[in-house]
Amino acid sequence: MRWALIGASRIASSYMINAIRAQEGAEIVSVLSSSAERGEAYARENGIAQSFTDLDAQLADETVDAVYVSTTNEKHHAQALAAIAAGKHVLCEKPLAMSLEEAADMVRAAAEKGVVFATNHHLRNAGSHLAIRDLISSGRIGKVLSARVFHAVNLPDALRGWRINDAAAGGGVIPDITVHDADTIRFHLGEDPVEVVAKAGTSGLGEGVEDSVMSVWSMPSGAMVQSHESFTHRFAGTGIEFHGTDGSIFARNVMTQEPVGEIRLVTAEGESAVPFETHNLYEYSLGLFGKAVNGIGGPSADGIDGIKSLAVALAVREAAQSAKAVAVNYGGF
Repeated sequence: MRWALIGASRIASSYMINAIRAQEGAEIVSVLSSSAERGEAYARENGIAQSFTDLDAQLADETVDAVYVSTTNEKHHAQALAAIAAGKHVLCEKPLAMSLEEAADMVRAAAEKGVVFATNHHLRNAGSHLAIRDLISSGRIGKVLSARVFHAVNLPDALRGWRINDAAAGGGVIPDITVHDADTIRFHLGEDPVEVVAKAGTSGLGEGVEDSVMSVWSMPSGAMVQSHESFTHRFAGTGIEFHGTDGSIFARNVMTQEPVGEIRLVTAEGESAVPFETHNLYEYSLGLFGKAVNGIGGPSADGIDGIKSLAVALAVREAAQSAKAVAVNYGGF
Protein backbone atom coordinates (compact mmCIF):
# COMPACT_ATOMS: atom_id res chain seq x y z
CA MET A 1 0.00 0.00 0.00
CA ARG A 2 1.31 3.43 -0.98
CA TRP A 3 0.55 6.24 1.47
CA ALA A 4 0.46 10.03 1.33
CA LEU A 5 0.64 12.07 4.53
CA ILE A 6 -1.70 15.07 4.64
CA GLY A 7 -0.02 17.08 7.36
CA ALA A 8 3.63 17.26 8.43
CA SER A 9 2.62 16.55 12.02
CA ARG A 10 4.41 15.48 15.16
CA ILE A 11 2.09 12.47 15.64
CA ALA A 12 3.02 11.26 12.17
CA SER A 13 6.76 11.58 12.78
CA SER A 14 6.56 10.17 16.32
CA TYR A 15 4.24 7.23 15.69
CA MET A 16 2.49 6.85 12.35
CA ILE A 17 5.40 6.85 9.92
CA ASN A 18 7.04 3.90 11.66
CA ALA A 19 3.69 2.12 12.07
CA ILE A 20 2.92 2.46 8.36
CA ARG A 21 6.38 1.24 7.38
CA ALA A 22 6.00 -1.75 9.71
CA GLN A 23 3.20 -3.06 7.47
CA GLU A 24 4.29 -5.52 4.79
CA GLY A 25 4.75 -3.79 1.45
CA ALA A 26 3.78 -0.33 2.73
CA GLU A 27 5.50 2.81 1.50
CA ILE A 28 5.10 6.54 2.24
CA VAL A 29 5.54 8.50 -0.97
CA SER A 30 4.65 12.10 -0.09
CA VAL A 31 3.79 14.63 2.60
CA LEU A 32 1.71 17.81 2.45
CA SER A 33 2.56 20.96 4.40
CA SER A 34 1.30 24.53 4.13
CA SER A 35 4.96 25.60 4.25
CA ALA A 36 7.23 24.49 1.41
CA GLU A 37 10.30 24.90 3.62
CA ARG A 38 8.81 22.89 6.47
CA GLY A 39 7.52 20.22 4.11
CA GLU A 40 10.89 19.77 2.43
CA ALA A 41 12.67 19.53 5.79
CA TYR A 42 10.08 17.07 7.11
CA ALA A 43 10.37 14.88 4.02
CA ARG A 44 14.15 14.90 4.24
CA GLU A 45 14.20 14.09 7.97
CA ASN A 46 11.71 11.24 7.56
CA GLY A 47 12.95 9.73 4.30
CA ILE A 48 9.91 10.68 2.22
CA ALA A 49 10.48 11.21 -1.49
CA GLN A 50 8.18 14.17 -2.17
CA SER A 51 6.67 17.13 -0.37
CA PHE A 52 3.72 19.21 -1.57
CA THR A 53 1.97 22.42 -0.61
CA ASP A 54 -0.93 21.80 -3.01
CA LEU A 55 -3.35 19.03 -2.02
CA ASP A 56 -4.74 18.50 -5.52
CA ALA A 57 -1.23 17.97 -6.87
CA GLN A 58 -0.48 15.46 -4.13
CA LEU A 59 -3.71 13.55 -4.72
CA ALA A 60 -3.15 13.49 -8.48
CA ASP A 61 -0.63 10.70 -7.91
CA GLU A 62 -2.64 7.68 -9.05
CA THR A 63 -0.22 5.28 -7.37
CA VAL A 64 -1.27 6.52 -3.90
CA ASP A 65 -3.71 4.10 -2.29
CA ALA A 66 -4.36 5.73 1.08
CA VAL A 67 -3.86 8.97 2.98
CA TYR A 68 -3.35 9.79 6.63
CA VAL A 69 -4.85 13.16 7.64
CA SER A 70 -3.25 14.80 10.67
CA THR A 71 -3.62 18.51 10.05
CA THR A 72 -5.36 20.87 12.49
CA ASN A 73 -8.97 19.93 13.10
CA GLU A 74 -10.65 22.58 10.95
CA LYS A 75 -8.89 21.25 7.83
CA HIS A 76 -9.95 17.60 8.13
CA HIS A 77 -13.32 17.97 6.38
CA ALA A 78 -12.16 19.53 3.11
CA GLN A 79 -8.96 17.48 2.91
CA ALA A 80 -10.66 14.16 3.57
CA LEU A 81 -13.40 14.91 1.03
CA ALA A 82 -10.76 15.73 -1.58
CA ALA A 83 -8.92 12.47 -0.87
CA ILE A 84 -12.14 10.47 -1.03
CA ALA A 85 -13.08 12.11 -4.35
CA ALA A 86 -9.65 11.07 -5.65
CA GLY A 87 -10.44 7.46 -4.71
CA LYS A 88 -8.05 7.20 -1.77
CA HIS A 89 -8.70 5.26 1.42
CA VAL A 90 -8.58 7.60 4.41
CA LEU A 91 -7.32 7.31 7.97
CA CYS A 92 -8.21 10.59 9.69
CA GLU A 93 -7.13 11.97 13.04
CA LYS A 94 -9.74 12.68 15.66
CA PRO A 95 -11.93 14.62 15.93
CA LEU A 96 -13.05 13.97 12.39
CA ALA A 97 -14.32 17.51 11.92
CA MET A 98 -15.51 20.65 13.66
CA SER A 99 -19.17 19.70 13.44
CA LEU A 100 -21.31 16.59 13.30
CA GLU A 101 -22.60 17.60 9.87
CA GLU A 102 -19.09 17.80 8.45
CA ALA A 103 -18.14 14.43 9.92
CA ALA A 104 -21.28 12.87 8.45
CA ASP A 105 -20.39 14.34 5.03
CA MET A 106 -17.05 12.56 5.18
CA VAL A 107 -18.50 9.20 6.18
CA ARG A 108 -21.25 9.32 3.54
CA ALA A 109 -18.84 10.38 0.80
CA ALA A 110 -16.51 7.47 1.59
CA ALA A 111 -19.42 5.00 1.54
CA GLU A 112 -20.60 6.32 -1.82
CA LYS A 113 -17.08 6.15 -3.27
CA GLY A 114 -16.46 2.67 -1.85
CA VAL A 115 -13.26 3.53 0.02
CA VAL A 116 -12.29 2.65 3.59
CA PHE A 117 -12.67 5.55 6.01
CA ALA A 118 -11.30 5.23 9.54
CA THR A 119 -10.74 7.35 12.65
CA ASN A 120 -7.36 7.23 14.37
CA HIS A 121 -8.61 6.38 17.88
CA HIS A 122 -5.47 4.71 19.18
CA LEU A 123 -6.57 3.61 22.67
CA ARG A 124 -8.92 0.85 21.53
CA ASN A 125 -5.90 -0.80 19.86
CA ALA A 126 -3.92 -1.15 23.10
CA GLY A 127 -3.46 -4.59 24.60
CA SER A 128 -4.58 -3.17 27.93
CA HIS A 129 -7.90 -1.97 26.55
CA LEU A 130 -8.48 -5.16 24.58
CA ALA A 131 -8.00 -7.07 27.84
CA ILE A 132 -10.39 -4.77 29.73
CA ARG A 133 -13.02 -5.19 27.03
CA ASP A 134 -12.68 -8.96 27.24
CA LEU A 135 -13.18 -8.85 31.02
CA ILE A 136 -16.37 -6.83 30.65
CA SER A 137 -17.83 -8.75 27.70
CA SER A 138 -17.14 -12.11 29.36
CA GLY A 139 -19.09 -11.05 32.46
CA ARG A 140 -16.20 -11.05 34.92
CA ILE A 141 -17.57 -7.98 36.74
CA GLY A 142 -21.26 -8.67 36.10
CA LYS A 143 -23.53 -5.81 35.09
CA VAL A 144 -21.56 -2.57 34.80
CA LEU A 145 -22.88 0.07 37.19
CA SER A 146 -20.35 2.85 36.68
CA ALA A 147 -17.07 3.85 35.08
CA ARG A 148 -14.46 6.48 35.81
CA VAL A 149 -11.93 7.90 33.35
CA PHE A 150 -9.07 10.06 34.57
CA HIS A 151 -7.12 11.47 31.67
CA ALA A 152 -5.69 14.70 33.07
CA VAL A 153 -2.14 15.10 31.81
CA ASN A 154 0.59 17.68 31.27
CA LEU A 155 0.48 18.81 27.64
CA PRO A 156 4.11 18.95 26.43
CA ASP A 157 5.45 22.33 25.32
CA ALA A 158 5.88 21.07 21.75
CA LEU A 159 2.17 20.22 21.48
CA ARG A 160 0.73 23.45 22.86
CA GLY A 161 0.30 26.18 20.25
CA TRP A 162 -3.13 25.94 18.60
CA ARG A 163 -4.36 23.31 21.09
CA ILE A 164 -4.38 25.90 23.88
CA ASN A 165 -5.15 29.15 22.05
CA ASP A 166 -7.02 28.63 18.78
CA ALA A 167 -10.70 27.72 18.97
CA ALA A 168 -11.07 28.17 15.20
CA ALA A 169 -8.50 25.40 14.61
CA GLY A 170 -10.29 23.07 17.02
CA GLY A 171 -8.23 23.78 20.11
CA GLY A 172 -9.19 22.83 23.66
CA VAL A 173 -8.98 19.74 25.80
CA ILE A 174 -12.47 18.53 24.83
CA PRO A 175 -11.74 17.91 21.12
CA ASP A 176 -8.22 16.76 21.99
CA ILE A 177 -8.79 14.29 24.85
CA THR A 178 -12.49 14.00 25.77
CA VAL A 179 -13.16 12.71 22.26
CA HIS A 180 -10.70 9.84 22.89
CA ASP A 181 -12.33 8.98 26.21
CA ALA A 182 -15.75 8.95 24.59
CA ASP A 183 -14.53 6.41 22.05
CA THR A 184 -12.87 4.30 24.75
CA ILE A 185 -16.02 4.12 26.88
CA ARG A 186 -18.08 3.21 23.80
CA PHE A 187 -15.53 0.53 22.92
CA HIS A 188 -15.71 -1.07 26.35
CA LEU A 189 -19.42 -0.83 27.06
CA GLY A 190 -20.83 -1.27 23.57
CA GLU A 191 -23.34 1.54 24.07
CA ASP A 192 -23.55 5.26 23.46
CA PRO A 193 -23.96 7.99 26.10
CA VAL A 194 -27.42 9.54 25.99
CA GLU A 195 -27.02 12.63 28.18
CA VAL A 196 -24.15 14.59 29.72
CA VAL A 197 -23.55 17.28 32.30
CA ALA A 198 -20.21 19.09 32.49
CA LYS A 199 -18.11 21.92 33.82
CA ALA A 200 -15.04 23.26 32.02
CA GLY A 201 -12.53 26.01 32.62
CA THR A 202 -8.95 27.17 32.36
CA SER A 203 -6.43 26.10 34.96
CA GLY A 204 -3.18 27.46 33.61
CA LEU A 205 -2.86 26.99 29.85
CA GLY A 206 -6.12 27.79 28.10
CA GLU A 207 -6.19 31.03 26.12
CA GLY A 208 -9.72 31.29 24.79
CA VAL A 209 -10.31 27.53 24.98
CA GLU A 210 -10.88 25.17 27.90
CA ASP A 211 -7.88 23.30 29.27
CA SER A 212 -9.76 21.25 31.89
CA VAL A 213 -13.18 19.60 31.96
CA MET A 214 -15.13 17.20 34.15
CA SER A 215 -18.32 15.54 32.97
CA VAL A 216 -20.82 12.83 33.87
CA TRP A 217 -22.50 10.74 31.19
CA SER A 218 -25.69 8.71 31.44
CA MET A 219 -25.70 5.42 29.52
CA PRO A 220 -28.74 3.55 28.11
CA SER A 221 -28.06 0.62 30.47
CA GLY A 222 -28.33 2.90 33.49
CA ALA A 223 -24.57 2.98 34.08
CA MET A 224 -22.98 6.34 34.86
CA VAL A 225 -19.59 7.52 33.60
CA GLN A 226 -17.39 10.14 35.26
CA SER A 227 -14.72 11.66 33.03
CA HIS A 228 -11.89 14.13 33.74
CA GLU A 229 -9.56 15.58 31.13
CA SER A 230 -6.95 18.31 31.45
CA PHE A 231 -3.78 19.73 29.91
CA THR A 232 -2.35 20.94 33.22
CA HIS A 233 -1.89 17.96 35.56
CA ARG A 234 1.79 17.02 35.74
CA PHE A 235 1.57 14.26 38.34
CA ALA A 236 -1.97 12.84 38.16
CA GLY A 237 -1.33 9.78 36.02
CA THR A 238 -4.11 8.32 33.90
CA GLY A 239 -6.48 5.42 34.16
CA ILE A 240 -9.91 3.93 33.75
CA GLU A 241 -12.12 1.98 36.14
CA PHE A 242 -15.25 -0.13 35.70
CA HIS A 243 -17.40 -1.18 38.64
CA GLY A 244 -20.00 -3.90 38.32
CA THR A 245 -22.30 -6.08 40.39
CA ASP A 246 -19.67 -8.85 40.58
CA GLY A 247 -16.37 -7.01 40.53
CA SER A 248 -14.28 -4.00 39.62
CA ILE A 249 -11.50 -3.29 37.11
CA PHE A 250 -8.77 -0.82 38.03
CA ALA A 251 -6.47 0.12 35.13
CA ARG A 252 -3.67 2.61 35.76
CA ASN A 253 -1.54 4.55 33.26
CA VAL A 254 -3.30 3.01 30.26
CA MET A 255 -4.68 6.18 28.63
CA THR A 256 -1.52 6.58 26.60
CA GLN A 257 0.05 6.04 23.20
CA GLU A 258 2.52 3.59 24.70
CA PRO A 259 1.81 -0.11 25.50
CA VAL A 260 2.23 0.34 29.25
CA GLY A 261 0.26 0.34 32.51
CA GLU A 262 -1.29 -2.23 34.80
CA ILE A 263 -4.73 -3.76 35.32
CA ARG A 264 -6.18 -5.24 38.51
CA LEU A 265 -9.37 -7.26 38.76
CA VAL A 266 -11.15 -7.34 42.13
CA THR A 267 -13.98 -9.82 42.79
CA ALA A 268 -15.34 -11.80 45.73
CA GLU A 269 -12.50 -14.25 45.10
CA GLY A 270 -9.87 -11.58 45.73
CA GLU A 271 -7.58 -9.35 43.71
CA SER A 272 -5.45 -10.38 40.75
CA ALA A 273 -3.24 -8.77 38.13
CA VAL A 274 -4.52 -9.01 34.56
CA PRO A 275 -1.90 -9.70 31.86
CA PHE A 276 -2.17 -8.06 28.45
CA GLU A 277 -0.30 -7.84 25.16
CA THR A 278 2.22 -5.02 24.77
CA HIS A 279 2.12 -4.59 21.01
CA ASN A 280 2.50 -1.21 19.27
CA LEU A 281 -0.95 0.45 19.23
CA TYR A 282 -0.52 2.10 15.85
CA GLU A 283 0.94 -0.92 14.12
CA TYR A 284 -2.05 -2.93 15.35
CA SER A 285 -4.44 -0.30 14.00
CA LEU A 286 -2.65 -0.07 10.64
CA GLY A 287 -2.79 -3.85 10.33
CA LEU A 288 -6.57 -3.81 10.66
CA PHE A 289 -6.80 -0.87 8.25
CA GLY A 290 -4.79 -2.75 5.65
CA LYS A 291 -6.99 -5.83 5.99
CA ALA A 292 -10.09 -3.66 5.59
CA VAL A 293 -8.69 -2.19 2.37
CA ASN A 294 -8.30 -5.78 1.15
CA GLY A 295 -11.91 -6.58 2.05
CA ILE A 296 -11.22 -8.40 5.33
CA GLY A 297 -13.08 -7.01 8.32
CA GLY A 298 -13.07 -3.33 9.21
CA PRO A 299 -10.72 -0.77 10.71
CA SER A 300 -10.44 -0.66 14.49
CA ALA A 301 -12.44 2.59 14.58
CA ASP A 302 -14.48 3.43 11.51
CA GLY A 303 -16.10 6.68 10.46
CA ILE A 304 -19.24 6.11 12.50
CA ASP A 305 -17.07 5.59 15.59
CA GLY A 306 -15.52 8.95 14.77
CA ILE A 307 -18.94 10.58 14.42
CA LYS A 308 -20.10 9.21 17.75
CA SER A 309 -17.01 10.21 19.72
CA LEU A 310 -17.30 13.70 18.23
CA ALA A 311 -20.99 13.84 19.16
CA VAL A 312 -20.19 13.10 22.81
CA ALA A 313 -17.42 15.72 22.85
CA LEU A 314 -19.71 18.33 21.33
CA ALA A 315 -22.38 17.53 23.93
CA VAL A 316 -19.82 17.88 26.74
CA ARG A 317 -18.77 21.28 25.43
CA GLU A 318 -22.39 22.45 25.10
CA ALA A 319 -23.21 21.20 28.60
CA ALA A 320 -20.21 23.04 30.03
CA GLN A 321 -21.11 26.26 28.25
CA SER A 322 -24.82 26.13 29.08
CA ALA A 323 -24.61 24.67 32.61
CA LYS A 324 -27.45 22.35 31.60
CA ALA A 325 -27.85 18.64 30.92
CA VAL A 326 -27.50 18.00 27.19
CA ALA A 327 -28.84 15.06 25.20
CA VAL A 328 -26.18 13.66 22.85
CA ASN A 329 -27.12 14.18 19.21
CA TYR A 330 -25.68 11.48 16.95
CA GLY A 331 -27.23 12.89 13.79
CA GLY A 332 -29.15 9.73 13.03
CA PHE A 333 -26.12 7.42 13.17
